[in-house]
Amino acid sequence: MRRADALRRLFGERRFVTLLATRLTSQTSDGLFQTSLAGAVLFNPEHHTGPKEVAAGFVILLLPYSLIGPFAGVLLDRWRRQRVLAYGAAVRSVLVVAAAVALVAHGPSGPAFALTALAALAVNRFYLAALSAALPSVVSAERLLLANAISPTSGTVVTIAGAGIGLGLRAAGGGADHGDALAALAAAAGYLLAALVATRLPADSLGPHPPNTDPLRAQLAGIVRGLASGAHHLWQRPPAARALAVIFAQRFMFGLWSIMALLLYRNSFHSHGVLRAGLVGVGQGVTAAGIGLVLAAAVTPWVTTRIGKQRWIVVVTAGAAVTQLAFGAPFSMALLLVSAFALGFATQATKVCVDTVVQTTIEDEYRGRVFSLYDTIFNISFVAAAFLAAFVLPANGRSLLTLIVLSAGYLATAAAYGLSEHVGRGA
Repeated sequence: MRRADALRRLFGERRFVTLLATRLTSQTSDGLFQTSLAGAVLFNPEHHTGPKEVAAGFVILLLPYSLIGPFAGVLLDRWRRQRVLAYGAAVRSVLVVAAAVALVAHGPSGPAFALTALAALAVNRFYLAALSAALPSVVSAERLLLANAISPTSGTVVTIAGAGIGLGLRAAGGGADHGDALAALAAAAGYLLAALVATRLPADSLGPHPPNTDPLRAQLAGIVRGLASGAHHLWQRPPAARALAVIFAQRFMFGLWSIMALLLYRNSFHSHGVLRAGLVGVGQGVTAAGIGLVLAAAVTPWVTTRIGKQRWIVVVTAGAAVTQLAFGAPFSMALLLVSAFALGFATQATKVCVDTVVQTTIEDEYRGRVFSLYDTIFNISFVAAAFLAAFVLPANGRSLLTLIVLSAGYLATAAAYGLSEHVGRGA
């Protein structure tokens, strides 16, 4: 009953509901666009895709996020975040239409498709950072953990749903470049809708409070100093710094696992009954992970009121160490779905806790910079994993040694975080 009351009060906050609607429409479109990209680049039967090709694809897709991250922090602490959401979604709509046209005209290897797709993805990371920085402005502090459980998690769920819709549109369009372009055009329509939803929020409702009014040229010239000050601010808040260290380590291991799974579905697995190989099989794996995300979001607020956020992070990270080896080692499509479910649960349970720790310990005037720094290092962790995967994974993705290392990495992360929190509290 208490949880139902908390949910009722949270959804009674109209600005939170509008911000959530903005997220849901935009992230549904993300799923559509990501399916279009995956079909065009990673699962194109006309091109060989081994570990180096998959890794290179992820590096190219994620590196722009890392490059714009520092600039995003400065602008998110200066611009009205409501305007960022409205204009950012509209700009993505235009870029995705351009990418769809380029795909039909020149194919996925053409520079026009690559540039417009990369630009759309770069704007997306800026957009997601703005959503995270804006959330504390629309909910009260005591409801922030619940909001963090619902908002990013529901965004991930609709991204998965959007990917499923994208698979259907891709098949309806013939499964080749025309099918991928159709999914991209549907994404563009969704981004335009997200822009319209964002305009329903008052211009000053999402912060920053107060905005940074220093001259923009001086701010851009001092980006390195700004990042340093954000890092220093973060370093002065050890609970947030330790929590971010955990999620960065998890992101690295998740990146390695993800590339291994993609290679398995593309180059090793064969369809059998309801279990499918190829891009549809990847969709099944993403769905299994999504179910884990939803369950983690549902139980994390309840569990953390009893054992605390820090202990819960330790429990789920240690659990990931066991499940990755137990269910991954047989290299079975059925057991890999169980592995994906468990990994999705651990990842989202940790993220809900980490986001809340960061939001509640970082001052609002630094929050945009810290979340952009968070976002930048988050993606660099995945890029580093992709780079390593290019050299350690075989073309078919089957590597027992990699699974053992991943399991040990999760276990070491859980132990190190648990010990640091114990020592930190005792200091």
